[in-house]
Amino acid sequence: MNCFLRLNCVKNISSVLSNNSILVCHYAARKGTREKMRRKKVKVEIKKVGFIPHNLRDKGSTGPFISKRLSDDTRNWPLDDVWVQRYHKWRIYNFQEAVESHRETHHPQIYNIPDAPLNAFIELDMKGAKKNKFVHSFTRVARTPYHFDNGEDRTTLVFCKTPEARAEAEGAGATLIGDIDIIKKIEKGDIVLPDFQHILAHPNILPELVSLRGLMKKKFPNVKSGTLGTNIGEMVTTFRKGIQYTALQDIGEPDYGFIDAQIGNLNMETSHLEENFKCLLEDINVMRPKRTGAFITRVFLTSAPSIERLKVGLEPYLADDFVKDAYESDSDDEVAAKAN
Repeated sequence: MNCFLRLNCVKNISSVLSNNSILVCHYAARKGTREKMRRKKVKVEIKKVGFIPHNLRDKGSTGPFISKRLSDDTRNWPLDDVWVQRYHKWRIYNFQEAVESHRETHHPQIYNIPDAPLNAFIELDMKGAKKNKFVHSFTRVARTPYHFDNGEDRTTLVFCKTPEARAEAEGAGATLIGDIDIIKKIEKGDIVLPDFQHILAHPNILPELVSLRGLMKKKFPNVKSGTLGTNIGEMVTTFRKGIQYTALQDIGEPDYGFIDAQIGNLNMETSHLEENFKCLLEDINVMRPKRTGAFITRVFLTSAPSIERLKVGLEPYLADDFVKDAYESDSDDEVAAKAN
């Protein structure tokens, strides 16, 4: 009986397999298993890179290096009164001629912007006292004998104790004036220092101000930046209405720097513009490194929307520096001769 049932079952199964297709389940491999096996076969070598100084790291620039320092040393002087400037040496204007030339292009019959801003584009030699040292980018505010609308509303915080200094700061238009009470409010967080662009102080409050050195950092008042002094009224006026400029160091050419700053408007008196220009050059020369050679190498006067760049002679304004450089070089030669 059992054998008979087994034979019938086998017959039934064979008939099913012959009449219907066989069902087969295909199981997929776990995701990422084959990729992991391939990675195990390939050995990845990790190369260790040593420390690279920030000024030698690759900044991601592509293409050939193009210097921003324009030079006309290889060009010839023009032979007549009409020439293509890009193929000849640049004409050197005095300050008055350059201003009058820009006024002609901004005449009502041409650009019709008689009150256009007048900018000074100043090129710097950023080499330091040593060959591998350079002057880094810096920001300063230059005093202007003749004020103009710079389009900014600068905020100033003044620390002083005496009523006379308070009156001077208030008369000059300081945003906030205080002494120890202000220091305590800053420590509690009631007054936020980033709300003020410039922080000035009188020397008599400097001991109490040391507690805020960590919060102020680079804004901490000091004599070199002109933010620490006894003449509070003049300091406030300078930082509110003076020429604020930034000297930028080129990344690809670290010995080249430039400044683009407004010195006034074309409708101002030429003598007033020249005084502002002179004060700007004097303030820039404060950051000059202790080495021979000029720090300010070339100056152009520009006035938008015109694209003209008029080169201005620097001898009337930096003559003392040229004499100083010659004296220093002579003294160095004398020292070398004595050593030999």
